[in-house]
Amino acid sequence: MSKINRKPWEWQQYIPHLKDNMKRIIVILTFLLATQNSSAQLFTKEKVANNIDNLDQKQLSWGYFLGFNQYDFKFQYNENLEDILVDKTFGFHLGLIGDLRLNNYMNLRLEPGVFFTTRNLRYDESYFAGMEFNDADLLREVKSTYIHLPLLLKISTKRINNFKPFIIGGISTALNLSSNQDNPDDNSSGEFRMQKNTLFYELGFGIDLYLLYFKFTPSIRAIFSFNDEIIRDADPNSPWTGNVNQMQTRGIFINFTFQ
Repeated sequence: MSKINRKPWEWQQYIPHLKDNMKRIIVILTFLLATQNSSAQLFTKEKVANNIDNLDQKQLSWGYFLGFNQYDFKFQYNENLEDILVDKTFGFHLGLIGDLRLNNYMNLRLEPGVFFTTRNLRYDESYFAGMEFNDADLLREVKSTYIHLPLLLKISTKRINNFKPFIIGGISTALNLSSNQDNPDDNSSGEFRMQKNTLFYELGFGIDLYLLYFKFTPSIRAIFSFNDEIIRDADPNSPWTGNVNQMQTRGIFINFTFQ
C-alpha cells in the first residue's frame, strides 16, 4: 500500500475548520442549556410563576448583546471562469440595544454594535492565464471591522409562561473600518479594497426567555447587502477584480441578548 505524504501547509489548512467545528458545538450546547428550562415549562400542566412580569410593559428598555458571526461574499461575474472561493471563519461581535414598545406584539429596536470577521478569497489559476504569478497572488485575506447600525421591527407571539418566540427584520448600515477604500495601492501591491459604507436588509427569529432577574434572548439572523462593495484595481484587466461584476456581503449572526 502506498503511503501518502502531505506537506506541512496541507495539514495546516484543516486547523481553521477544526476550530470552527468546536465553536459550533459550544454555540449549540449554550443554546440547548438556555432553552431546556423554558421548554419544560411549555409541555407541563403545572402552573408556572411568571418572571419579571412588568419588563415588557416599559415604553423604553435597554440591554446589550454579544455573539458569533460568519460573513460570506456573493459574486456575479463578467465571464464564465472558475468561481472565487470564500473561506469563511467565525467572528465575534457585541453591542447595545434600545427597545421601543409599540404595542403588546411589536417593538422597534436599535442595535448598534461592533463586528469583527475575516474572509479569505481563493482565486483559480485560470484568472492569471498568460501572466506570471505566485501562490500569494491566489489568496487575498479580507479582514473587516464593522460598526453595524440596524433599525429592526420585532414581532412577537403572546407570552407563554416564561418564554415568547418572535421574528425580526429591518434594514441596517455598516461602516467598514478595514475597507482600504482610500488606500492608493490595489491588488497589484497586495491590497484588496472594499467600499467603506454598506447597506443591508436583515431577517431573523429567536425566543425571549424570562429568567428570575433578566430576560435572555438567543436568536439567529441573516443579513444581505444591497450594494456592490468591491473597489476595482487600476488595471481593468486585473485578475483580482476584472472579472467581478458585483460582490455583495451576506452573513449569519448568532446573538445572545440580555435585557
